[in-house]
Amino acid sequence: METRYNYIVIEGNIGAGKTTLAGKIAGEFNARLILEHFADNPFLPKFYEDPEKYSFPLELSFLAGRYRQLKEELESPDLFSSFTVADYYFTKSLIFAASTLRGDEYNLYRQIFYIVYNSLPRPDIFVYLHLDTGRLLKNIENRGRPYERSITEQYLKGIQDSYFSFFRQNPENKYLVIDINKLDFVSNNDDYKKIRDAIFMKEYPAGMNRLIL
Repeated sequence: METRYNYIVIEGNIGAGKTTLAGKIAGEFNARLILEHFADNPFLPKFYEDPEKYSFPLELSFLAGRYRQLKEELESPDLFSSFTVADYYFTKSLIFAASTLRGDEYNLYRQIFYIVYNSLPRPDIFVYLHLDTGRLLKNIENRGRPYERSITEQYLKGIQDSYFSFFRQNPENKYLVIDINKLDFVSNNDDYKKIRDAIFMKEYPAGMNRLIL
């Protein structure tokens, strides 16, 4: 199967399966895979213990780390890969900050974000994996990361709302929102193929495109 894209991003809430899907696509298409280095962030465990104290340093550190990684990898062409697939994009910084920061801190962060955002290449399409918060919490529990135990349904709902708010406010990008509540693409290869075909076998216009599989 040929691809119409040079650069795609798999997005979604915590526990949606972004990394798994990006890895499956990269393996099938011989694509360059960019994965977020979130586990290296020293502020993440501290944030989940005390969000009010560590929200701003956490979001700033993610902003710097994501920019550095994407800048380096996207500006280094890979002649042996058919295209690039990533399990996040720089917009994730603003989306999560909208859920964790308030008032002057968020306004300052937002100004910094857009200064940096405009210097990065944009993906051809954002694929957003949509799962209900109950499924997300179950997936988070199953993967067993200690610092994620305090994640609440309310927090996940806030992140979900931030994603859709960003999509609506930036309609020049191409978004494919796929409801995967009835699928298990991790264990079922037929379910994976449904998602793959939805991404690669149809052309989508700019703005938000919704699909239930």
